[in-house]
Amino acid sequence: MRILNLPNSLTVARIILIPVFITAVIYKKHQHALFLFLLAAITDLLDGFIARITHQKTALGRFLDPLADKLLLTSSFILFSFYEWIPLWLTITVISRDFIIVAGWLLLYMITHDIRIEPMLLGKTAIALQLITLALVLFHVNMPTIATPKDILFAVTAAVTAVSGLQYIYAGLRVADAQY
Repeated sequence: MRILNLPNSLTVARIILIPVFITAVIYKKHQHALFLFLLAAITDLLDGFIARITHQKTALGRFLDPLADKLLLTSSFILFSFYEWIPLWLTITVISRDFIIVAGWLLLYMITHDIRIEPMLLGKTAIALQLITLALVLFHVNMPTIATPKDILFAVTAAVTAVSGLQYIYAGLRVADAQY
């Protein structure tokens, strides 16, 4: 099986799109930023789907896909908070969850020497909600007349993100407990 198969190529393309997306936001090319963000989100959907249906899952893909997600989401949340498009508390919630998951993963690796973490449905839902939230905010930036239910959307995104973080903590504690 080739390492740089189609799913992994899509993930690499998503990583490459991130600095271009950030540049578009900074230089107020909001339509370009929206297009790039949507393109990155679509590659996120496609890479996993293609990997599953074509049986092209790889260790590289299992590492790169969540990394690409974290890079896109973290940079977007920080940037959007800077421009005050989203509240800082939401950015802190998203980044804190990711930091806790990564720190927990490192701790589990030191305990179990196993680098595999299985994604959970609630975690995937949190990431999907985060992507949807950011996309809707970008739509609103491009077309201010479009109203988005920001407060409700932000609260739901934060709640699902926080609960999914707690689910990963619980799962990690169960794995660590099983080792002793």
